[in-house]
Amino acid sequence: MPISPRKLASLPRSQRLRKIAKMFGKAEMTFHNSGIWGIPLDDIASALKLLALDPEFSAETAPAVSAAIDAALQEAYYASRLAEARGGDRSSEALRRGINAVRHALLAETGQSRADWDFLDPENKLNGAKRRVFPNRRVFLEDIRSPFNIGSLFRTAESFGVEKILLSPLAADPLHRRAQRTAMGCIDIVPWERMSLESLEALSRQTPVFALETGGVDPQAFDFPANGVMIVGSEELGVSPGALAVADSSRARVSIPTYGAKGSLNVSSAFAIAMYAWSVQTPPPPP
Repeated sequence: MPISPRKLASLPRSQRLRKIAKMFGKAEMTFHNSGIWGIPLDDIASALKLLALDPEFSAETAPAVSAAIDAALQEAYYASRLAEARGGDRSSEALRRGINAVRHALLAETGQSRADWDFLDPENKLNGAKRRVFPNRRVFLEDIRSPFNIGSLFRTAESFGVEKILLSPLAADPLHRRAQRTAMGCIDIVPWERMSLESLEALSRQTPVFALETGGVDPQAFDFPANGVMIVGSEELGVSPGALAVADSSRARVSIPTYGAKGSLNVSSAFAIAMYAWSVQTPPPPP
């Protein structure tokens, strides 16, 4: 049961902000799933009015919060009147964005940090049959230790049509809950298996293999194979000497040029750039 505006007003500030953020999150979720808010628009408007009277937002966030509240309040009023005329509570994209902005401002104000999986994802129910796959295009993840990175790599691989992911024996488990949450469903639809370096070496006698590693060729100049295996090395040590030997005897290395003091990218970022370059140079088969 939604909490009444009077009850909301009586709560301590931090608790009130958390309650409103939770209420708006529920409203967004029901709207996301069905196009209907699921919470009376008048209740949303009342909560927004309470926020508009709050004098304690920090100087840095107050202007943005105030603008978001004003926009959402205006849209909530408009949507409420429109609902009365149409006999339902379907409403505008502007209201959805306004409520979303206010909700995240409240979460920040109460010290709640967000992770990627906390956001509403319009593609959280994936249909593997819709994938456009590059036949025999695979990725070998060698000793990737972080479940977060495993999940991110799966998500990128799915987006760029990788047929299968091969994981070294010491790579993190794709079924780890952190990997699953970061991948947002992609681990369920991208086939994967464990593979030893010896098996990868044997595979390299049948298909091109190259490594994503420093000391190689810029993606714009690299000769990507139409099909093959990209080796992606660990966060700490990169691609192992043994795996580099396999790559160098086949299709060598591709490297992402950087210009900062760090000199390297997070493995997930580098992989995304390399996968994009691969897909541009050798486009996918027609749907």
